[in-house]
Amino acid sequence: MSFSRDFIELSCRKGVLRFGSFVTKAGRASPYFFNAGLFDDGDSFNDLCGFYARAILGSGVAFDMLFGPAYKGIPLVAGTAMRLAGEGVNVPFAFNRKEAKDHGEGGTLVGAPLKGRVLVLDDVISAGTSVRESIGIIRKHGAEPAGLLIALDRMERGQGDISAVREVEEHYGIPVVPVATLKDLIAYLADTPELETHLAAVQAYRDVYGTHDAVR
Repeated sequence: MSFSRDFIELSCRKGVLRFGSFVTKAGRASPYFFNAGLFDDGDSFNDLCGFYARAILGSGVAFDMLFGPAYKGIPLVAGTAMRLAGEGVNVPFAFNRKEAKDHGEGGTLVGAPLKGRVLVLDDVISAGTSVRESIGIIRKHGAEPAGLLIALDRMERGQGDISAVREVEEHYGIPVVPVATLKDLIAYLADTPELETHLAAVQAYRDVYGTHDAVR
Protein backbone atom coordinates (compact mmCIF):
# COMPACT_ATOMS: atom_id res chain seq x y z
CA MET A 1 0.00 0.00 0.00
CA SER A 2 1.50 3.33 -1.04
CA PHE A 3 0.16 5.11 2.04
CA SER A 4 2.16 2.73 4.26
CA ARG A 5 5.37 4.07 2.75
CA ASP A 6 4.12 7.65 3.10
CA PHE A 7 3.36 6.93 6.74
CA ILE A 8 6.87 5.56 7.35
CA GLU A 9 8.36 8.61 5.66
CA LEU A 10 6.32 10.99 7.82
CA SER A 11 7.24 9.03 10.97
CA CYS A 12 10.94 9.30 10.19
CA ARG A 13 10.69 12.98 9.31
CA LYS A 14 8.89 13.79 12.56
CA GLY A 15 11.22 11.69 14.70
CA VAL A 16 8.36 9.36 15.61
CA LEU A 17 10.54 6.55 14.25
CA ARG A 18 14.05 6.80 15.65
CA PHE A 19 17.10 4.63 15.14
CA GLY A 20 19.82 3.76 17.61
CA SER A 21 19.78 1.59 20.74
CA PHE A 22 16.53 1.23 22.66
CA VAL A 23 14.91 -1.24 25.08
CA THR A 24 11.32 -2.29 24.39
CA LYS A 25 8.66 -2.97 27.02
CA ALA A 26 9.42 -6.66 26.50
CA GLY A 27 13.03 -5.97 27.52
CA ARG A 28 14.44 -6.49 24.03
CA ALA A 29 17.33 -4.39 22.73
CA SER A 30 15.86 -2.79 19.61
CA PRO A 31 17.58 -0.75 16.88
CA TYR A 32 14.50 1.39 16.38
CA PHE A 33 11.81 3.03 18.50
CA PHE A 34 8.31 4.20 17.58
CA ASN A 35 6.56 6.89 19.63
CA ALA A 36 3.23 8.02 18.16
CA GLY A 37 3.01 10.72 20.82
CA LEU A 38 5.48 12.75 18.74
CA PHE A 39 2.81 13.44 16.12
CA ASP A 40 2.46 16.61 18.15
CA ASP A 41 1.36 19.35 15.75
CA GLY A 42 -1.74 19.96 13.70
CA ASP A 43 -0.34 19.06 10.28
CA SER A 44 1.34 15.79 11.24
CA PHE A 45 -1.53 14.61 13.43
CA ASN A 46 -4.00 15.40 10.66
CA ASP A 47 -1.86 13.30 8.31
CA LEU A 48 -1.68 10.48 10.87
CA CYS A 49 -5.46 10.35 11.20
CA GLY A 50 -5.71 10.40 7.42
CA PHE A 51 -3.49 7.30 7.25
CA TYR A 52 -5.70 5.59 9.83
CA ALA A 53 -8.80 6.45 7.79
CA ARG A 54 -7.24 5.08 4.61
CA ALA A 55 -6.18 1.88 6.38
CA ILE A 56 -9.72 1.43 7.72
CA LEU A 57 -11.33 1.96 4.34
CA GLY A 58 -8.85 -0.37 2.67
CA SER A 59 -9.18 -3.13 5.25
CA GLY A 60 -12.66 -4.33 4.36
CA VAL A 61 -13.46 -4.71 8.08
CA ALA A 62 -17.17 -4.13 8.75
CA PHE A 63 -17.79 -1.77 11.67
CA ASP A 64 -20.43 0.57 13.07
CA MET A 65 -18.39 2.88 15.27
CA LEU A 66 -14.89 3.67 16.58
CA PHE A 67 -13.43 3.39 20.08
CA GLY A 68 -10.22 4.98 21.41
CA PRO A 69 -8.65 3.72 24.65
CA ALA A 70 -7.29 6.36 27.02
CA TYR A 71 -5.05 8.15 26.64
CA LYS A 72 -3.42 8.06 23.21
CA GLY A 73 -6.56 6.67 21.61
CA ILE A 74 -8.64 9.71 22.60
CA PRO A 75 -7.37 12.28 20.06
CA LEU A 76 -6.71 9.47 17.59
CA VAL A 77 -10.31 8.27 17.49
CA ALA A 78 -11.69 11.81 17.22
CA GLY A 79 -9.29 12.81 14.45
CA THR A 80 -9.84 9.61 12.48
CA ALA A 81 -13.62 9.99 12.70
CA MET A 82 -13.23 13.47 11.22
CA ARG A 83 -11.04 12.20 8.38
CA LEU A 84 -13.51 9.39 7.67
CA ALA A 85 -16.34 11.92 7.55
CA GLY A 86 -14.33 13.85 4.99
CA GLU A 87 -14.38 10.68 2.87
CA GLY A 88 -18.17 10.42 3.17
CA VAL A 89 -18.11 7.81 5.97
CA ASN A 90 -19.73 9.39 9.02
CA VAL A 91 -19.52 7.09 12.06
CA PRO A 92 -19.94 7.71 15.80
CA PHE A 93 -17.02 7.36 18.21
CA ALA A 94 -16.37 6.98 21.92
CA PHE A 95 -13.46 6.79 24.32
CA ASN A 96 -12.93 5.96 27.98
CA ARG A 97 -11.56 7.79 30.97
CA LYS A 98 -8.99 6.17 33.23
CA GLU A 99 -10.96 7.32 36.27
CA ALA A 100 -14.75 7.40 36.61
CA LYS A 101 -16.31 10.87 36.71
CA ASP A 102 -18.38 11.36 39.87
CA HIS A 103 -20.38 14.39 38.71
CA GLY A 104 -22.29 15.53 35.64
CA GLU A 105 -23.02 12.57 33.39
CA GLY A 106 -20.64 10.39 35.43
CA GLY A 107 -19.13 7.10 34.31
CA THR A 108 -16.00 6.29 32.38
CA LEU A 109 -17.24 6.58 28.78
CA VAL A 110 -17.39 9.72 26.66
CA GLY A 111 -19.06 10.01 23.26
CA ALA A 112 -21.57 7.82 21.47
CA PRO A 113 -23.09 4.78 23.21
CA LEU A 114 -21.15 1.60 22.51
CA LYS A 115 -23.25 -0.59 20.25
CA GLY A 116 -22.94 -2.77 17.19
CA ARG A 117 -19.52 -3.61 15.78
CA VAL A 118 -16.81 -1.46 17.39
CA LEU A 119 -13.41 -0.86 15.77
CA VAL A 120 -10.66 -0.09 18.30
CA LEU A 121 -7.91 2.41 17.40
CA ASP A 122 -4.55 2.31 19.18
CA ASP A 123 -0.92 3.08 18.35
CA VAL A 124 0.89 -0.23 18.88
CA ILE A 125 0.45 -3.59 20.58
CA SER A 126 2.84 -3.97 23.49
CA ALA A 127 1.74 -6.04 26.49
CA GLY A 128 -1.82 -6.20 25.19
CA THR A 129 -3.23 -4.51 28.31
CA SER A 130 -4.97 -1.75 26.36
CA VAL A 131 -6.52 -4.27 23.96
CA ARG A 132 -7.83 -6.42 26.81
CA GLU A 133 -9.31 -3.45 28.65
CA SER A 134 -10.92 -2.04 25.48
CA ILE A 135 -12.57 -5.31 24.51
CA GLY A 136 -13.78 -5.77 28.09
CA ILE A 137 -15.41 -2.33 28.02
CA ILE A 138 -17.01 -2.95 24.62
CA ARG A 139 -18.50 -6.31 25.61
CA LYS A 140 -19.62 -5.00 29.00
CA HIS A 141 -21.85 -2.54 27.14
CA GLY A 142 -23.37 -5.22 24.93
CA ALA A 143 -21.37 -4.39 21.79
CA GLU A 144 -18.88 -6.52 19.88
CA PRO A 145 -15.27 -5.74 18.90
CA ALA A 146 -14.93 -5.61 15.11
CA GLY A 147 -11.14 -5.33 14.95
CA LEU A 148 -8.10 -3.39 16.06
CA LEU A 149 -6.27 -0.76 14.01
CA ILE A 150 -2.69 0.08 14.95
CA ALA A 151 -0.03 2.35 13.49
CA LEU A 152 2.89 -0.10 13.31
CA ASP A 153 3.07 -3.89 13.38
CA ARG A 154 6.57 -4.71 14.64
CA MET A 155 6.08 -8.27 13.29
CA GLU A 156 7.81 -9.90 16.24
CA ARG A 157 7.01 -12.60 18.77
CA GLY A 158 4.61 -11.88 21.57
CA GLN A 159 4.45 -14.00 24.73
CA GLY A 160 4.99 -17.25 22.81
CA ASP A 161 6.21 -18.34 19.39
CA ILE A 162 3.67 -16.41 17.32
CA SER A 163 3.52 -12.68 16.73
CA ALA A 164 1.88 -10.30 19.19
CA VAL A 165 -0.59 -9.38 16.44
CA ARG A 166 -1.49 -13.02 15.79
CA GLU A 167 -1.90 -13.58 19.54
CA VAL A 168 -4.54 -10.85 19.65
CA GLU A 169 -6.26 -12.15 16.52
CA GLU A 170 -6.44 -15.70 17.85
CA HIS A 171 -7.33 -14.85 21.44
CA TYR A 172 -10.10 -12.37 20.67
CA GLY A 173 -11.17 -13.56 17.22
CA ILE A 174 -10.75 -10.15 15.60
CA PRO A 175 -8.52 -8.87 12.77
CA VAL A 176 -5.61 -6.53 13.53
CA VAL A 177 -5.01 -3.97 10.78
CA PRO A 178 -1.71 -2.03 10.74
CA VAL A 179 -1.12 1.21 8.87
CA ALA A 180 2.42 -0.10 8.24
CA THR A 181 4.57 -3.09 9.19
CA LEU A 182 8.22 -3.83 9.86
CA LYS A 183 8.34 -5.16 6.30
CA ASP A 184 7.34 -1.70 5.05
CA LEU A 185 9.99 -0.10 7.25
CA ILE A 186 12.73 -2.39 5.93
CA ALA A 187 11.72 -1.65 2.33
CA TYR A 188 11.81 2.08 3.08
CA LEU A 189 15.27 1.88 4.68
CA ALA A 190 16.58 -0.05 1.69
CA ASP A 191 15.38 2.69 -0.67
CA THR A 192 16.47 5.70 1.42
CA PRO A 193 20.22 6.37 1.20
CA GLU A 194 20.39 8.62 4.27
CA LEU A 195 18.83 5.87 6.44
CA GLU A 196 20.28 2.79 4.77
CA THR A 197 22.99 2.50 7.45
CA HIS A 198 20.27 1.31 9.87
CA LEU A 199 19.02 -1.45 7.56
CA ALA A 200 21.37 -4.23 8.69
CA ALA A 201 20.56 -3.71 12.38
CA VAL A 202 16.81 -3.73 11.77
CA GLN A 203 17.09 -6.87 9.62
CA ALA A 204 19.19 -8.57 12.31
CA TYR A 205 16.57 -7.69 14.92
CA ARG A 206 13.87 -9.19 12.72
CA ASP A 207 15.94 -12.35 12.29
CA VAL A 208 16.11 -12.78 16.08
CA TYR A 209 12.61 -11.75 17.16
CA GLY A 210 10.52 -11.91 13.99
CA THR A 211 7.99 -14.62 13.15
CA HIS A 212 6.90 -15.98 9.80
CA ASP A 213 3.23 -15.83 10.79
CA ALA A 214 3.47 -12.03 11.06
CA VAL A 215 4.42 -11.53 7.42
CA ARG A 216 1.59 -9.91 5.44
